Amino acid sequence: MRPRTVSGNPLHSRIAFDGAYLRHATIGGYHDEMSDFPPVAEPHLALRVLMMPRDTNHQGTIFGGIILAHVDQAGYVEARRHGLHRWVTASVDRVDFKASVAVGEVVEFKTRTIRLGRSSVTVQVVVDAERLDGTWSRVTEAQLTMVAVDSAGKSIPFRETPSGDRR
Repeated sequence: MRPRTVSGNPLHSRIAFDGAYLRHATIGGYHDEMSDFPPVAEPHLALRVLMMPRDTNHQGTIFGGIILAHVDQAGYVEARRHGLHRWVTASVDRVDFKASVAVGEVVEFKTRTIRLGRSSVTVQVVVDAERLDGTWSRVTEAQLTMVAVDSAGKSIPFRETPSGDRR
């Protein structure tokens, strides 16, 4: 699904995506033409992983659960940019596996925050693989919600300083 612009202002536009609206700057903003997600800030490299034979499924390609585990870790890395709290994955809102990954390919997990709540951060993760011939391919896109929690597991506002408990 492609987002649609609902405001024609060239400096700011409003994007409708899955029933939610997201503001983004069109000048100096980032839009990845390969992505079905709304254009937002430039993504940050969260992880880079070499895919190994132990990561394969019965078909000889990388098991989707391996990619998903790295997506979860990348989501944590992005959430942590918003505060040194305990962060847990509240939900995996969407995962689109677009292409398979082979042993020996290097996979990059890039993240960007697409929504900030009181205690939660919604993170987009885009996953690209450097193929064995040196070309790059988008292999997965995901969106997950991370929540800041205290030592008892209760959600806390992440914009506050973490409590003194050891992390």
